[in-house]
Amino acid sequence: MFRRREPVPFAFLADADRFRSNVTPPPRQRSSAGQLAGRWLLGLTIVAGLVGSVILGMPALATPSGTPAEQSQASQGR
Repeated sequence: MFRRREPVPFAFLADADRFRSNVTPPPRQRSSAGQLAGRWLLGLTIVAGLVGSVILGMPALATPSGTPAEQSQASQGR
């Protein structure tokens, strides 16, 4: 009925952090000039789109300066 408690060797878990493989991965292939140019072009396109959207959106975010006077005159007329 009673289970015997035996120590479980968890030393293999501690060794897993220090394990070094003797198999080296293959070297990374260098990107071609066309791939590098494509990455730069994509990045510049994204940045230009973000800057353009901010520039085009600025007038919509700006509060007009002449409208508060017109609203106050309309409210006084009631």
